Amino acid sequence: MNTVKITTDFIKLDALLKFASLSNSGGEAKILIQNGKVFVNGQVCTMRGKKIRPGDVVSLNGKEVRVE
Repeated sequence: MNTVKITTDFIKLDALLKFASLSNSGGEAKILIQNGKVFVNGQVCTMRGKKIRPGDVVSLNGKEVRVE
């Protein structure tokens, strides 16, 4: 599991996917989220603006990222 450190209170899900290199672009992140491919804390998330906070775990295609 990789770790991504943020310096703000939260990061939006689509931005995190791009920031953590889980998607190649914001457009790709949007499609992945809309198609139900992204999990937040073990639950499918289809809200690309979902606020991801430190301690959350985001999964996509078997890759996991923990936000700190």
